[in-house]
Amino acid sequence: MGYNTEHVEELPPGHFSYMEPEQAYHSSKLGMWLFLVTEVLLFGGLFAAFAIFRWKFLEDFNQNAHLLNWKLGLLNTSILLFSSYTMVRAVDAAQHGLNKSVKNWLYITMLCGIGFFVVKGFEYNAKLSHDILPSSNIFFGLYYVMTGIHALHVFIGLGLMVWLCGLANKEVFSKTHYTAVEVCGLYWHIVDIIWIFLFPLLYLMGGIGDGAH
Repeated sequence: MGYNTEHVEELPPGHFSYMEPEQAYHSSKLGMWLFLVTEVLLFGGLFAAFAIFRWKFLEDFNQNAHLLNWKLGLLNTSILLFSSYTMVRAVDAAQHGLNKSVKNWLYITMLCGIGFFVVKGFEYNAKLSHDILPSSNIFFGLYYVMTGIHALHVFIGLGLMVWLCGLANKEVFSKTHYTAVEVCGLYWHIVDIIWIFLFPLLYLMGGIGDGAH
């Protein structure tokens, strides 16, 4: 059937499951993919709303887009792209049973996530200090909602990585037991991909501004 036979083994002592390891592995990945589809639908709806309002209020949207600091947006894009690489390395380390390396790569990924929040904090503070609020206009209403929901997903991802580090501390991961890292890695990648769409949509489509506010 093309299954990965590495997952077909006896469960460790004290571990009970109603599914065979191979079935549990594929079920976990399928469950995560189904969840990620709902995330794509969520942001797809937000993207559609943004496109409709931008079409109706093109000039206002372009003017407001110039108030965003594209350099900070680009910096956060670079941070998240690098974090995707470090997450891939964490997954690879888990697949080889290198628990210490799993922790090290996850620590770097978490630092990237924290760095993302620091940059976003500077950006939010600059807007709020000039009384640019979600209620200011439709553009910034969508900006705060879209980036805020994305930031929540980054926060959840950091929580998952803390959990994974706890498992790595217990030497849980091996060549036949790495599903948790792989599934969380899929989640982190979709968070990064969503930002890759948010960055040009919010910061670049109206032309590059000076981010004066």
